[in-house]
Amino acid sequence: MAAALMDGELGSVLKVSAAIWAAMWYARLAAARISPGAGRLAALLPAVVLFFGIPFAFTTTTFRGSSAFFLSWLGTFKLFLLAAGRGPLDPSLPLLQFVCSASLPVKLRQSTTTGGKAKKQDPASVAPAAKILVAGAVIPFTIYAYQFKEAMSRWQLVLVYTVHVCLSLELLLASVHAVIHGVLGMEMEPQVDRPYLASSLRDFWGRRWNLMVPVILRPSVYGPVRARFGDAAGVLASFLVSGLMHELIFYYLTWMPPSGDVTAFFVLHGVSAGAEAWWVRHAGWWRPPRAVAVPLTLAFVAGTGFWLFFPAMIRGGMDELVLQECQGMVVLMEQAGRWFAAGAGPVLSTR
Repeated sequence: MAAALMDGELGSVLKVSAAIWAAMWYARLAAARISPGAGRLAALLPAVVLFFGIPFAFTTTTFRGSSAFFLSWLGTFKLFLLAAGRGPLDPSLPLLQFVCSASLPVKLRQSTTTGGKAKKQDPASVAPAAKILVAGAVIPFTIYAYQFKEAMSRWQLVLVYTVHVCLSLELLLASVHAVIHGVLGMEMEPQVDRPYLASSLRDFWGRRWNLMVPVILRPSVYGPVRARFGDAAGVLASFLVSGLMHELIFYYLTWMPPSGDVTAFFVLHGVSAGAEAWWVRHAGWWRPPRAVAVPLTLAFVAGTGFWLFFPAMIRGGMDELVLQECQGMVVLMEQAGRWFAAGAGPVLSTR
């Protein structure tokens, strides 16, 4: 049943992809002909509505969650920035790059070349392949661990689910990077930068974790609020918006009304980041050494995450749904492998 469900989602992916291409062709054309402002915003609203509605086209949490993050959050914010004449989208971009920039959590950069020859591949470009291998090898163990959930404490289950979700996100982003590199010949800006080395909350959220989010929130929320009300208000507004958008994503995943816990998590971090900045400005003569600051930062992120953020992921039996979908995906991969082997067999036998 799970395999049939995942198989049915592939048809939805094709329909959604066609709708995105049509909408982004229209958005690019409208942005090229209408100056930034209210008129361009009105012209782009149909694409915004489409992005908010796309998660409803899917029946599995895997595709609903991914489309909600990629389109309903990041994609709509990119369209709002485009309406103001800012952000990563530009009507002068080729259509393929415009569509990828609008619908995927990426910030594209041109691959560098020297003397007409590609530069030697650096470790960063090899990282996606390594992440795919590591995540692909470890995720089955987390799926297997779910079989013993009845014997686990609540916190053990949250830990297993957290590892599963983080690895799935790494696998998803690394796969997107591989496609972008292969199709466009371009690189993605790094999405994470060793978050385990974060020495402060601002360092963690602004420079190390899920970097596409601060790239979008800075010009759309932080900058305008900071200009009117100051830095602390800009920081708090950014975290509040992030919390509300996470609540929306969890609604798409569970079809349950928001509990407010996820928003509380981000507001707490916004207040704490503001207090952290105040301390640096007014008590700059003393800061904890990095060897102390890093563990304190990670402990705060992990502790508050286990308290407020991750429990929302297992509300309404969402962990059971994800487990069934993962099992269905494994079955589909096995079927694809058999189909490929069956098709490759006659070819190999003729050589």
